[in-house]
Amino acid sequence: MALTATIYNFDIELADTDRHVYESLALRVARHPSESEEYLVARLLAYLLEFAEGIEFSRGVSDPEEPTIAVRDLTGAIKTWIDIGTPDAARLHKASKVAGRVAVYTHKDPTQYLKQLAGERIHRAEALELYAIDRAMVSAFVARLERRVAFSLSVTEHELYLSIGADNLTGAVVRLNRDV
Repeated sequence: MALTATIYNFDIELADTDRHVYESLALRVARHPSESEEYLVARLLAYLLEFAEGIEFSRGVSDPEEPTIAVRDLTGAIKTWIDIGTPDAARLHKASKVAGRVAVYTHKDPTQYLKQLAGERIHRAEALELYAIDRAMVSAFVARLERRVAFSLSVTEHELYLSIGADNLTGAVVRLNRDV
């Protein structure tokens, strides 16, 4: 019997002072059986950090030709391609040809990822935006993850302040310098 996706419901108060985005969101997010909880949390945080009109989660692992998260214009064209984890150079090369902006949020070891990309051929490599999400914060969020979660996220100067119930988690999102 095939495993099915697990649905998570998130009620979120987002206050991103860096970008002047203030929203109350109710998101239903499917977690594929092959997706780790860390990846799910990183995907959710990236969505919130990139929140804009036209943002959407893709069909995920069922459609590897799509970005993990996309910001589309009114015609359906991809304006921003957002990936999670450690996408390879070929995927980033393709993404850079499809979208005007490509951002990657990694919850893995950024040093290893940068080594993996070093010297690879990537279209518009200088325009790539690579970010590392604080791994301790991701782990702490995973420890509090339930099928229904209400939390608030404040973003100030790339610092994340996440409140879940009585717990407060903090961490940074760091833009990575790369030589790709």
